[in-house]
Amino acid sequence: MKTRPAGIGNVNADWMGSLPSKLSAMPLKHLAVPGSHDSFTYWVDVHAPVGPDQKVYVKYLATMFSVLAKKVMVKWSMTQNLTFMEQLDAGIRYFDLRVSSKPGETGNEIYFIHGLFGHKVRDGLLEINSFLNKHRKEVVFLDFNHYYAMEAEHHVYLLSMLQEVFGGKLCSNCSVENITLDYLWEKKYQVIVFYHHPSGQAIPVMWPGNKIPAPWANTTEPNKLIQFLETTLKERAKQGSFHVSQAILTPRVNTVAKGLVWGLRNYLVERNLPTIMSWVAAQRPGVDGVNIITSDFVELTDFANIVIKLNNLLLSEKDRNPR
Repeated sequence: MKTRPAGIGNVNADWMGSLPSKLSAMPLKHLAVPGSHDSFTYWVDVHAPVGPDQKVYVKYLATMFSVLAKKVMVKWSMTQNLTFMEQLDAGIRYFDLRVSSKPGETGNEIYFIHGLFGHKVRDGLLEINSFLNKHRKEVVFLDFNHYYAMEAEHHVYLLSMLQEVFGGKLCSNCSVENITLDYLWEKKYQVIVFYHHPSGQAIPVMWPGNKIPAPWANTTEPNKLIQFLETTLKERAKQGSFHVSQAILTPRVNTVAKGLVWGLRNYLVERNLPTIMSWVAAQRPGVDGVNIITSDFVELTDFANIVIKLNNLLLSEKDRNPR
């Protein structure tokens, strides 16, 4: 059995349901919500072929130096250590999801992917649904934003799966301004799915990708990342969408080459986390503030707790200490 990392418990398993009524009545786009980047990468299959999301030269190297190349890829493909359930228990409510069929495999099975194939999507969705069944006031954002090697029949399969697994928990696409926790609780909605593909447009419970922009800094430098996050927050649309601040650094080819044996966590993430987390802790939610914030390796700091506590800034002293 996988051991739960030190310091991770279920202290935030019901944080949405525990918010003061003033916050549950606010549009969810004005609350601070912790999320994870490449949320499913806590396990990847080193025995499967390299994913179709990879460049040709990576596929070639993996073919020529199979075992060695994949060991390196694992270190740079994994951006999370916690399972879906552990992330949910820790307070994560936004999931960044990339999916693919497995070329050469019969049937329409869909897998999570980030360089290497991960678990079947169905297994991940069932795990999330199991959590939601036990925590009826918690709400998750599922952002399906990248699709690889998927034909029309694969999309039909995935869209049917989402509706089958979550059923009446799925929130219908509507005005973002109407989405408050009070509204969702009243309707018994717990899942908002964003489907960044035309095949989802005709389905009322699939939200379009333009309602959850997630600008990407694409940099290895923390100062450039913070400048980008500040700029994109100022440019955030006033109406019609949620907003994702991706507080992540992205390795380049030379980054991987220099830190080949260390991997993403040891070479790039850990050394820069203090700078990034200082920025996160200094934010404020609300009309012109942060909404969803994502991170790699969410267990390395008190990330989820720090983001959740930002919501206290929306309360007056009277709200915080009611008689």
